[in-house]
Amino acid sequence: MKRFLPYLHVIKDVRWPLAGALFCALVYGVASGFTLPYAINAIFPKIFAEDPATGAPAIPMRELVLYALWLPGVFLARGLGGYGNSYLIQLCGVRILEAIRTRYFARLQHLPLAFFGRNTAGDLISRGMADTNQLQVTLTSIANEAFKQPVTLLSALGAIVWLGVKNPDVWVIMGGLALIPVTVFPIRYVGKKLLRRAREVQTEMGSVTAHFSENLGAVREVRAFSLESREIARFTTTIRNLFRVQMKVVKYAQSLSPAIEFISAVGISLTLLLAHRADMPLASFIALIGALYMSYEPVKKMGVISNELKRGEAALDRIETVLDEPLDISDPAEPVEMTRATGGIEFDHVTFTYGDAPALTDVSVTIPAGTVCALVGPSGAGKSTFANLIPRFYDATGGAVRLDGIDIRQLRLADLRRQIAIVSQDPVLFNDTILNNILIGRPDASRAEAEAAARDAFIHDFIATLPDGYETIVGERGASVSGGQRQRLALARAFLRNAPVLILDEATSALDAESEVMIQQALARLVAGKTVFIIAHRFSTIRNASLIIVFEKGRIVGAGDHATLHRENATYRMLYDRQR
Repeated sequence: MKRFLPYLHVIKDVRWPLAGALFCALVYGVASGFTLPYAINAIFPKIFAEDPATGAPAIPMRELVLYALWLPGVFLARGLGGYGNSYLIQLCGVRILEAIRTRYFARLQHLPLAFFGRNTAGDLISRGMADTNQLQVTLTSIANEAFKQPVTLLSALGAIVWLGVKNPDVWVIMGGLALIPVTVFPIRYVGKKLLRRAREVQTEMGSVTAHFSENLGAVREVRAFSLESREIARFTTTIRNLFRVQMKVVKYAQSLSPAIEFISAVGISLTLLLAHRADMPLASFIALIGALYMSYEPVKKMGVISNELKRGEAALDRIETVLDEPLDISDPAEPVEMTRATGGIEFDHVTFTYGDAPALTDVSVTIPAGTVCALVGPSGAGKSTFANLIPRFYDATGGAVRLDGIDIRQLRLADLRRQIAIVSQDPVLFNDTILNNILIGRPDASRAEAEAAARDAFIHDFIATLPDGYETIVGERGASVSGGQRQRLALARAFLRNAPVLILDEATSALDAESEVMIQQALARLVAGKTVFIIAHRFSTIRNASLIIVFEKGRIVGAGDHATLHRENATYRMLYDRQR
């Protein structure tokens, strides 16, 4: 139970509906636990009483009708209390789910990129949807049943005490109650088994979601390589694993109620024998049985709560993996203020490793402001890692990266990244309008500025041909536009951002020859006065570079202009001549 206390604060925004739900639970508990046994013991004898002289009913019809209305009245109050409790608790539950999912999503927005390299997108989606939903169910169950069932139990025990006061054979009462503590043993046993199985269910559910996500992201490859049968077989195996562990959860969860019901039946049978020996009146005995049943029923429900807590604990373990993930990359306690940088970049003995694998080793280089710098080298040489350290997508494990002489770890992330525009090889467009996708570069820009940026990226004329123009929805990941158009829209973002540092990860690779010529002309204007890093896989893209840095096995093995490197650097000469 203590595991969930830090999360109960999310119900503060729904405290009044929750208060109403608890009041309804109180009505339900009292009506179930005390009023029903009281009615049986106090009302039934009067209804069935006979006049000793005539054998006729001892009460007039009007009183008989009033007594008879007791039972539907009790059940009406019980039903209204149960309905109000369930409705208001569900209202609170939906709000709780909203708060938990929002907190989870917000946490994902600040976690470092290395975290996403260790976790699949499908599993993270499963944690954010299925696990948060389970946590919502658990929290609402705690808020609901953890109050309603104890009230019912205490009310039923109050009815038993009241009956015991009227009947001196109190030991009869205690015989039936003696078995209530025995119910703790099946609850504890099932709870231990259920926790382990529930964790397996959440893990397998993550695997199923991950498989869905992977398959939907590779629909073309599946069709192109005729992988449909293989994918169906893989998914069938995954879903069967989920089914297997789900049935184990069902096995343990559903075994608890019969066990408690059996113990309850033994208690009632024991009470029957003791009541017979004590010559207890029938009405009192029926009321006692009702009160005993009402006392065992909450125990059974609280056993269900125990099961729900185990499921919630398993879900919480997976959610807290994300919520408690340390923010290795965050704002400093006392940041250095920066408005607009000039763009000078310095790497001072920088080392970086992915886990145990070194990606950069003792890299030192100074790139003056306004330099167009191309990063070349074989695949895996460290070019992308070098560029990713500049906006602090990762932090150097050794040495320092400086912007205008300031260690970038001393800057606010927002201030640092405001100085940088990035155009990747595979740009992502959001499922929004073209205008809003361009405005990502600078959200406070005007429409006229966005259109000017589109003209600079040679995409305005295409946008003008669309029926909705700049209000056209581009679809998920820009599905409604071509690859070249996506990259030009991404370039428009960079034009609009007008940052002093620009990182181009083979930004023209998806363009046709004509578009590439236009973009190269536009880039020549864009890079003026800026520090530009071009991650080059094709040497035709580095013609404007004033400095070329050559990487090999995580080290800088050469730096200079094309002519010098081609003459003096074997790695550069091999790469260049091979591509020619």
